[in-house]
Amino acid sequence: MKRLFIIMGIIAAAALSGCAAVRTDSPAGSAASGVTGNYSALDGTGSGWGFVRKKGEAPDIPSAQSGMLEKYNGRYIDHSKAKNLYLTFDEGYENGFTARILDILAKTNTPAAFFVTGPYLEGQGELIKRMIDEGHIVGNHTVHHLNLPKQTVETVQKDISALNEKCEELYGYKMEYMRPPEGEFSERSLAVINDMGMKTIMWSFAYKDWDVNVQQGANYAYESVMPYLHDGAIILLHAVSSDNTDALERIINDAKAQGYTFKALDELYDSVPDSAPDDTAAETACTDG
Repeated sequence: MKRLFIIMGIIAAAALSGCAAVRTDSPAGSAASGVTGNYSALDGTGSGWGFVRKKGEAPDIPSAQSGMLEKYNGRYIDHSKAKNLYLTFDEGYENGFTARILDILAKTNTPAAFFVTGPYLEGQGELIKRMIDEGHIVGNHTVHHLNLPKQTVETVQKDISALNEKCEELYGYKMEYMRPPEGEFSERSLAVINDMGMKTIMWSFAYKDWDVNVQQGANYAYESVMPYLHDGAIILLHAVSSDNTDALERIINDAKAQGYTFKALDELYDSVPDSAPDDTAAETACTDG
């Protein structure tokens, strides 16, 4: 599971290694939002989700990115200005920690969302059932963890819909949210996702937690997360991380002690997007979710 974290003086997300801009010429699909006819009129250039992390504040997101995301009903933050947090986990594969994560969520009465791939959906049935039965959201991370801008429209539609259909077949559960693998998107892919009736969920906080060979302890995870909490944050954590698992209960309890409330993604869309910040940056985080 490839991941990138790059510290830069100026955001150049389109030029990042592993988050590079990609031009695709996907065949036309059905009518996209604001477009009559087909998707060929929409830009297929790939863009990595990059941002400036700021302690205690919402990150600086390039307006071109945030505006495009929210144009197609996507979200990266709760704009209500309330002290809400949204906890999300990416699940590309199981590393033995998700059951404990679910135990902690149950103990602390905390909702979360889990974005899963096809192999995870089919191979981790007991965990998926727990997620659903315990009131969490199970989201779409595509069957094959595809870089969406590099795919044809038909491939994007097939890989998302196949996971949706398999989830309903196996668990009687309808997926409503999706997260693009690698944090890569284009206007075209966002339009396709939106037209499929799904909501794209990015994030306003992430850190380099995905490398299972570079885990540095619970306190490291705690100190990587807590200073960057901010009103409306959508938090991306990777469930493969032992650090995250060991720190999770303390993070949740201390965030609540600071006055934060953890909410489900279903409540996120009660907030209205506002204007995005300028295209300035100093620290860019890009993950392949």
